[in-house]
Amino acid sequence: MKKLKVLGQLTEAGVVAVLRADSPEEVAEMARHAIKGGIKAIEITMTVPFALRAIEQLAKEYSSSVSPDSDNFAIIGVGTVLDPETARAAIMAGAEFVVAPAFNPDTIKLCNRYAIPVMPGTMTIHEIQSALELGVDVVKLFPGNLFSPSIIPSIKGPLPQANIMPTGGVSLSNLKDWIKAGAVAVGIGSDLTKDAVATGDFSLIEQKANAYMEAYRAAKGL
Repeated sequence: MKKLKVLGQLTEAGVVAVLRADSPEEVAEMARHAIKGGIKAIEITMTVPFALRAIEQLAKEYSSSVSPDSDNFAIIGVGTVLDPETARAAIMAGAEFVVAPAFNPDTIKLCNRYAIPVMPGTMTIHEIQSALELGVDVVKLFPGNLFSPSIIPSIKGPLPQANIMPTGGVSLSNLKDWIKAGAVAVGIGSDLTKDAVATGDFSLIEQKANAYMEAYRAAKGL
């Protein structure tokens, strides 16, 4: 049941912050500002040195089991997962969802074993169909900047049951187009954090997160 709850929370959140940094402390601080700005789904990538420390710390600070209106509500997940061993380590550290850059059947099977939502990176109809056959509920369209939003209705022609989350290339200027095209959620990467990293002012992440959530609500008519 928890898997279904987390999936519902992820799709309701609508925007997933994909965070990369040079240390676990830095990425955890990025996450806190993103959450303050209204983004409640946080993906800590395994490219961060000692990323599991950040996941464990954030999992202690935030929970998907409290009210979504609580300041302590957030869904903490892991990204850039290349293999099942990494997925299991992150799940043991507290990750509530797993995101991968590519389609790896063994990673999907591992996540299914632990009843954890997994979103593998896909680029083709074949990969999406294969993911669905393994029980994947949401596929990540990656890199999103290789496509236009019109790819989603094209995919949903033969695969109307596919839930698609574009990641890479999603911005404030095109988020509405992705949502209107049928994206179940979007992943936001460097655009969320680049100004903060350049200036050292992490409050800019909070401001950008708020802008993304306003754009998402407007696209959904909320």
